[in-house]
Amino acid sequence: MTVEAPRPAAAPRVPAGPVAVVGAGTMGAGLAQVAAAAGRPVVLYSRTRESLDRARAAIEDSLRRLARRSAAPGLPAPADPAEVLDRVRPTTRLEDCAGAALVVESVAENLAVKQEVFARLDALCADAALLASNTSGIPIGAIARATTRPERVVGTHFFSPVPMMRLCEIVRGPATSEHVLALAQAFAAEIGKESVLVERDTPGFITTRLLTVLILEAVRMVEDGTCSPADLDRACQLGFGHPMGPLASVDLSGIDVFHDVAAALHRATGNPAFEAPALLGELVAAGHHGRKSGRGFHDYRAAADTGPATTGAR
Repeated sequence: MTVEAPRPAAAPRVPAGPVAVVGAGTMGAGLAQVAAAAGRPVVLYSRTRESLDRARAAIEDSLRRLARRSAAPGLPAPADPAEVLDRVRPTTRLEDCAGAALVVESVAENLAVKQEVFARLDALCADAALLASNTSGIPIGAIARATTRPERVVGTHFFSPVPMMRLCEIVRGPATSEHVLALAQAFAAEIGKESVLVERDTPGFITTRLLTVLILEAVRMVEDGTCSPADLDRACQLGFGHPMGPLASVDLSGIDVFHDVAAALHRATGNPAFEAPALLGELVAAGHHGRKSGRGFHDYRAAADTGPATTGAR
């Protein structure tokens, strides 16, 4: 009698169905793009039609850039831009996210705002749906308290620009189940990302805590006249092998967003290393939020397609 070896368990996978992205800013648009490029239908929610229009334009521009880069010999063909765009359904009705197998929240880095979104999603979505937050530093347990299913809430911290950056931090909340962690890791792999697991639900996780200290010190050095933004970024690129300097990086993700992240970390930890220098608040107050406003630490108004042209901060 031959005894068959047990078959290996099937790898976990987020069930077939649409992915919903709540928030259509820089990160939300990028998440919608990569999920659609992986073949998923995507519901992209924002409160305003204007932000959805900006997100679609950003996705179109990103797809064009990727197509140009992939035209080089030996590189794989990119996803068809028209097909990717066809898979993204914009909406101003959060109710349209109700049928999603997975919802990724990517709204402002504000706990009260995120809790409001998760409370509404908890009421709208099926019991089996995964509720993920793209927060860069707010503890997942605090967000999950707004729901009746904390075991199905998980952190999925992606990086900007989402189509280019390979990392996703998977964050275990205090109640997140092992199955949900596995599904989140499977989704990250499905859209072409590699993941690391944050075992302790601490503010800032891994990368945000490290990067925030670097960026804040970079801002202080510009503020006190040690160097220009351009030279600081170039020093990090040439000396550390960084593909992008810390100030160009925060220009890309949004100076206003980073200001909120640093403030939240400072409140949560009391660590003076996270206290924002005055220059950061001045740029936010002046509306110089980085690439999206045309000016931040660098000036992008004359070179929208080639990177920073001149110094935008003192």
